[in-house]
Amino acid sequence: MKSINKYDVIIIGAGAAGMMSAIEAGKRGRKVLLVDHSRKIGEKIRISGGGRCNFTNTNTHPSKFISKNPNFAISALSQYTQNDFTDLIKKHKIEFHEKKLGQLFCDGSAQQIIDMLLLECEMANVTLWRGVVVENIDKQDDQYLINVNSEKYLCHSLVIATGGLSIPKIGASKFGYEIARKFDLSIVETFPALVPLTFNEKILIMCRELSGLSLGAIVSFNKTLFEEGMLFTHRGLSGPSILQISSYWKLGNYININLSPHSNIFNLLEDRKESNPKQDINTIIAEILPKRLAHMICSENNINGNISELSNKNLIKLSDAIHSWVIKPTGTEGYRTAEVTLGGIDTDEISSKTMMSLKNPGLFFIGEVLDVTGHLGGYNFQWAWSSGFVAGQYA
Repeated sequence: MKSINKYDVIIIGAGAAGMMSAIEAGKRGRKVLLVDHSRKIGEKIRISGGGRCNFTNTNTHPSKFISKNPNFAISALSQYTQNDFTDLIKKHKIEFHEKKLGQLFCDGSAQQIIDMLLLECEMANVTLWRGVVVENIDKQDDQYLINVNSEKYLCHSLVIATGGLSIPKIGASKFGYEIARKFDLSIVETFPALVPLTFNEKILIMCRELSGLSLGAIVSFNKTLFEEGMLFTHRGLSGPSILQISSYWKLGNYININLSPHSNIFNLLEDRKESNPKQDINTIIAEILPKRLAHMICSENNINGNISELSNKNLIKLSDAIHSWVIKPTGTEGYRTAEVTLGGIDTDEISSKTMMSLKNPGLFFIGEVLDVTGHLGGYNFQWAWSSGFVAGQYA
């Protein structure tokens, strides 16, 4: 009978979290096998941040993450912080810069991060297999039996780092959730997150006419709000503020957009009525908002002519249209363009200290497959580094 190959740790998924856990387990002298179904390793790292990889955020804090259990991320984020990852970057002499809001990017290319992780894997004696198929996973006594490319492998610790459903064209799949279900773990319903929003025909026509136009806005849903850039596209609304709110917005509900957060439109119009009564309302609004948008708002609200001719009621109407544009998205662009997956494996099933399944000793889940979703701006990568590091200490 053919002998079964044995490893201390097998990690499925060689993305950010998977590589990090392989490095850490390898450093502990564990015999580690890291496998991935793709021949290209770390594709999500490569395409992120416009190819420069927004690898962490200096403002990382548990409050920047969404989960059914908001306290779950605290332990991992404190065991391996954003400073720990930037120390690793510095060790490899990768130059980086802060763009805005604490977002750190490579000066060069995201490939530098992938190369750094692959080199660290090599230094930790990790065996890496690319382009392989994991056909089956079973429990055998207190170990896990994995079928890879028709060969059997045994391990004491199995780490699932296969990500979520976002961006299927680079290999996203429901594999991790299927493994979780097989081992009797519950899943929090998943949705596309950090994703552009779509609208009905009336608003879509407006978005198309304004396509390519961007401005700073406050976008809110219930009590959650984000003040960042917003972009009109031929498919709807996008830009950081929209992507951020998409993680909180629920289908069937409205969002509120303040198109000019740092001005008081009504006061400005009242003053202008006094100081320059002959001025055209379109011209005044175009001083505050991009010209195309200013004209569209005036036209949509049937407000035209000299400001002296406009009633206070119309000035209030115009002010409200700018400061509180209330619209109802019909949906999102879906997983095709979503940066991450909201929901995932229920964290009540997982130890926050080790990332191990509470009911399946030796089975770990890390990264996006878990019900932990970061805000836009490097937070999801930090979750990958932190959760991967933690699993690597215990696997």
